[in-house]
Amino acid sequence: TLPMCAPVSDGAAAAILCRGEALGRFDRARAIRIDASVIGGGSDRDPGDTGQHIGRLAALDAYERAGMGPTDMDLAEVHDASSFAEILQTENLGFCAIGEGGHLAESGATAIGGRIPVNPSGGLVSKGHPISATGLGQIHELVMQLRNEAGPRQVTGARAAIAENGGGFYKYEEAVAAITILSR
Repeated sequence: TLPMCAPVSDGAAAAILCRGEALGRFDRARAIRIDASVIGGGSDRDPGDTGQHIGRLAALDAYERAGMGPTDMDLAEVHDASSFAEILQTENLGFCAIGEGGHLAESGATAIGGRIPVNPSGGLVSKGHPISATGLGQIHELVMQLRNEAGPRQVTGARAAIAENGGGFYKYEEAVAAITILSR
């Protein structure tokens, strides 16, 4: 339904990134590490082969690069321009088996205080879909969480987090998927 879709709106965002050698110029206590950043492109997979979804493949690559897995994540921010997308992306990120995302959400596991809180920021459905700022907005939320600065939506003890962001459309999946893993 219409209330389940985020409106498309303008936006902008910025972040400070630096190499380890330059970190001395900043407050090291506030630093958050980028463990992996992976971008995947659309494919010609069979629509029924959900195990080869672009987001799933990019997530598996990111986990391998980070030396982590789905069970190491304390929270996630996912691209949910429609409410169903959160269910799909929890499956792609390996938080549950393919086809079990709805059950995962219903169980409360993806709520703050649950096993793997997803979109504690409220996601795109709650704040609109700020083109050009969506992905960095997700990173900002994860950084705040990892710094223990997220206020009433704080995920207790957050040490590792993952962002999934998709863009465009190619056949039956995103044209591009970006997965970022951050840690404290």
